[in-house]
Amino acid sequence: MEQQYLVSARKYRPARFDDVVGQGALTTTLKNSIVSGKLAHAYLFCGPRGVGKTTCARIFAKNINCLNPHDGEACNECESCMAFNEGRSMNIYELDAASNNSVDDIRMIIEQVQVPPQIGKYKVYIIDEVHMLSAAAFNAFLKTLEEPPSYAIFILATTEKHKLLPTILSRCQIYDFSRMEVADIMSHLKHVAASEGIEVEEEALNLIARKADGGMRDALSIFDQVASYGSGRVTYAAALANLNVIDYDHYFHVMDKVKEHDVPQILLLLDDVIKKGFDPGQFIGGLNDHLRNLLVSRDAVTLPLLDAPDDVRRRYHEQAMKFSQKFIYSAMRLVNQCDMQYKQSRNKRLQVELTLILVSQLGDEGEDPYAGHRPAELKPVFAVSAGERAADKKQQPSEKQEPAPQPVPRQVASEPKPDYHRTAAGRSQGVGFSIKGFTAVKPAPAGQQTAVEQQQSSDEAGVAANSPVDDNELGIQWRVYANKMPLEDKAISARMLNMTPRMISDTTFEVKVETDRVRDMICERQNDIVATLRKELHNANLAMQVSVMERGEIKIAVSPKEKLQELQAKNADVAELVKAFDLHFD
Repeated sequence: MEQQYLVSARKYRPARFDDVVGQGALTTTLKNSIVSGKLAHAYLFCGPRGVGKTTCARIFAKNINCLNPHDGEACNECESCMAFNEGRSMNIYELDAASNNSVDDIRMIIEQVQVPPQIGKYKVYIIDEVHMLSAAAFNAFLKTLEEPPSYAIFILATTEKHKLLPTILSRCQIYDFSRMEVADIMSHLKHVAASEGIEVEEEALNLIARKADGGMRDALSIFDQVASYGSGRVTYAAALANLNVIDYDHYFHVMDKVKEHDVPQILLLLDDVIKKGFDPGQFIGGLNDHLRNLLVSRDAVTLPLLDAPDDVRRRYHEQAMKFSQKFIYSAMRLVNQCDMQYKQSRNKRLQVELTLILVSQLGDEGEDPYAGHRPAELKPVFAVSAGERAADKKQQPSEKQEPAPQPVPRQVASEPKPDYHRTAAGRSQGVGFSIKGFTAVKPAPAGQQTAVEQQQSSDEAGVAANSPVDDNELGIQWRVYANKMPLEDKAISARMLNMTPRMISDTTFEVKVETDRVRDMICERQNDIVATLRKELHNANLAMQVSVMERGEIKIAVSPKEKLQELQAKNADVAELVKAFDLHFD
């Protein structure tokens, strides 16, 4: 009779803790607990699908009931081990909570727990997908789970630990199973291939391992599928055909054309991918992964982050060195934006094509010509034919017409208007110069001043430094400064508008404030205030004093009449306005 075919996931299911792949820390902990005899009454195995939760639960149940265990592993020779291997053990019960999630199912388990084991030490209950139990079933299970008989052990397995009640979690020892590494999956697939006599390509195994997303069961299922397609051979081409994955050669070709700024060929490569039945979004996601691989392959420190065979790693490194890091960063940003906006786009193919064009327009250092920071020359998107270039040349004049030089008119000497400025002594002084004999003024070299400009600037500086200041001009410039302060300084700006600076000498003015805190706020800005007022009032010797009012000096206007009187005291124009219109309070 011909032996029945078993899929690799069942045929090569681990029977010992040492055979479990990628969960070394957990299996070591379980073995040590068996050797020391320190077993909990409830365990919770949680993690992604296909990482060995149920497998480890079965191995654990078998090993703790073995009559002759050795170093935490079963002997496979005693009656308990033989009964387990033949599927007739009465000490191990498996329950699928997805289909047995009612209160009656849990009550049946509670009744069975009361019967002690006939062979072995423990009765083990493995409940898979425990998060599928109903709330009533969980509540019925709580008491038994907390205080089961000494011979009963519960092993709960789930892929969604967050759905379990906190009362369930607190009663169990929790073991978190992690996803398996690509290298571990590839190693196990090589072992299976050698046992089955199947020829494999390392690139194909790498692709299968990455597609499995850390699950050994998925990897073995894909392996069987590809082996059947290739008639006993697992090749990279067969894996691509069965897994609906875009070949990384497409991405290498696209990036080569991006380096050449060859937009037409890039669009044709995208069209070729779409014609093979792939979605444009799948292409843009793969391109993002390709750019990430280019980035990590540039540096030997980050090279281990690239899960690929050695020859593919070498290929990634060679292409990565053609681009600067800034270019790769900018390209990843554009492609990632397209990936995020893809679902909302109405014309998805155009969205991807536009992104590819933008990536091809990036400069060698990754600068974006559309960013607007500085002018940049765009690369040609499509090649221009020779006929079009000839037509453009005919339309352009052969030589640029230079404008005819215009004669420079002679300047007629006239008496300049004197520029009167007030000096420190209050006298008026005219400043001027003669232009007799000048016909045209020649521009001075860059960075130099003409003699006339030097004379004017020196005279103006001398006069400006000695201009007297009165209280009215000082108050106007003080309020102008306060109004120009930024929004974050609104508090001090409002206080400055209520202050009245007074000149106490020819070059010094005083500002009185109400509190020490306001004085400190003004002093923090004293340098900027004085510099601005010196410039606006044309007095380089201007200085400021800040003092705090005495308690008797602080007067707060409360009534409208008092407010008007305060305004009149601050501004003489208000007093004249009141007098002109004969305004008064009733």
